[in-house]
Amino acid sequence: MNKTKILIIEDDAEISRLTSLYLQAEGFDTHVITDGSKAIDGIKSYQPDLMILDLMLPGLSGIEVCKQSRLFYSEPILVLTACDDDVSEVSLLKLGADDFLTKPLKPLVLVARIEALLRRVKSQQPPKQVKHSKLKIDENKQLAFFNNKQLALTGAELELLILLEQNIGIPVSREGCSQAFRGIEHDFNDRSIDMRICGLRKKLNDDQMPYKIITTVRNKGYMLLHG
Repeated sequence: MNKTKILIIEDDAEISRLTSLYLQAEGFDTHVITDGSKAIDGIKSYQPDLMILDLMLPGLSGIEVCKQSRLFYSEPILVLTACDDDVSEVSLLKLGADDFLTKPLKPLVLVARIEALLRRVKSQQPPKQVKHSKLKIDENKQLAFFNNKQLALTGAELELLILLEQNIGIPVSREGCSQAFRGIEHDFNDRSIDMRICGLRKKLNDDQMPYKIITTVRNKGYMLLHG
């Protein structure tokens, strides 16, 4: 499992060394930059999951690093300020910072803030849409490909296939499948869903049991298998 990468931009050698050692002991991967003029290139090359940024830097100030990095960097930025720093919390947030800590740093507080920021980012990320590795659907062009070969599908079959892929690994009931047909109400005595599934299976060369692409789940409906 890849470690969470934290970039420390701090010109005080002792603070950056101790911070790096502590975070490594907590299971993070760290990289240190001590010169503000090297910060932007360092962010682009290291691509950290979170950045710890001191405001007082040689070469390029932490304020400028924060402003410039926000043009391309969207992960959390935790700013370090001196106790007598007159930069307000509002100003830091407007610059693009997500949180700030005053020096001297307390290791336990630092880790707690980092973990809170990472949790916030994770909670805001949409769930990754799982796709079938051999199936490619272009909804805009209304085209579907399997094993890089275009499928000759009817409009109803395409909509049904889209629905199954949106729920890959999860059974979709006949009622749910009927939603793929615009304005057509499903009748339990009507085998139109089954007929269209049968048609899909033939075009996917999956019309022989045991089905390897679209399977029947007893009393639940149909399911597109992972592949």
